Amino acid sequence: MHTGWLMGILVSLTLFGRMESIANITKSLKAVLEEKRDHRRVLVLYGRDDVQHFLLEQQDALHTEEKQLAERDLDVIVLVASTLPEPDRQFLMQDPFKLMPSDGFHGWLIGKDGGVKHTFRKPVEPKELFRIIDSMPMRQAEAKKH
Repeated sequence: MHTGWLMGILVSLTLFGRMESIANITKSLKAVLEEKRDHRRVLVLYGRDDVQHFLLEQQDALHTEEKQLAERDLDVIVLVASTLPEPDRQFLMQDPFKLMPSDGFHGWLIGKDGGVKHTFRKPVEPKELFRIIDSMPMRQAEAKKH
C-alpha cells in the first residue's frame, strides 16, 4: 500500500548514505554480497510491507551515522518483501540466513569474510551495532592500524 513511498525514501537514502535498495541493483543479492566480501561489512535489512515502520526506524537511526558507517566499512542493503525477486527470497531462506516466510523484520550483520556475525529481529540502536562490530577481531586489527 505504501511501498512506493518507502521506495522513494530508500532511493533518497541511497544518494546520501551507504544504503542501497536491492530494487535499484540489477545483480542478485548473492552476487552483491559476494562482491563486497573481503572489502566491506554489510547490514542486510529485510521487512515485509506491514512492518515498513521498522525499516524506516532502522534507516533513520543509521542515516545520521554516516561517519561511523564509513569508519567501519559498513554498507546497508534494504530489502522490501514486496519488491524482492524470488531468487533472492530463496537465497535468504537458506543457511546462514534462515529467513522464514512469517518474519516481518530481520537484519543480518555480515562480516568481511562473508559470514553472518549477528542477526536482529527488531531495529538495532547504532551504538549497539557499532559495539558488535568493534568487538570483532578483524575490526580490532583495523583499529590498531589507524
